[in-house]
Amino acid sequence: MLFVGINPGVRSAVTGHHFAGFSNRFWKLLRDSKLVPEPITYEADARLVEWQLGITNLIARPSPGINDLRPAEYVEGWKTLSRKIRRYRPAVVALVGVTLYRAILPLLPDVPPGERRAARLSPGHVLGLRPETIHGARLFVLPNPSGRNANFSYDEMLDAFRALKTYIAA
Repeated sequence: MLFVGINPGVRSAVTGHHFAGFSNRFWKLLRDSKLVPEPITYEADARLVEWQLGITNLIARPSPGINDLRPAEYVEGWKTLSRKIRRYRPAVVALVGVTLYRAILPLLPDVPPGERRAARLSPGHVLGLRPETIHGARLFVLPNPSGRNANFSYDEMLDAFRALKTYIAA
């Protein structure tokens, strides 16, 4: 499985590790959902491969927030991400954030325009397994675990991460 974030935050860029923000709950959600068998922090993100998990971002450039990203960066990031998925062939691509899903949906080559209505659904209706695939990988949408995400409580986030765990265990 490959986790995909939208882009690194400033602290992640400084530390060189994914989801390193002080208020980011990604690593706690991994542990609490049992997607990993033991507690792990951003400092040990390289260990994800031990559990056949990978992690990357759509856009490599760090920023304090997604409002600083340009539309062209999404398009270029998609090209790079598409190559990574084709090369590594994950069974599941877990998009970490509804905004990320909405950003790449128009870029997916095999999605008819009529099926792009998910971009208009409320965030809670977008979570979970999606009908789209990327190079054969199933798409699963998770809430963004940033402390700035006010759309979901921790329990709602945990429910989504547990649903992912259930899906990949099946």
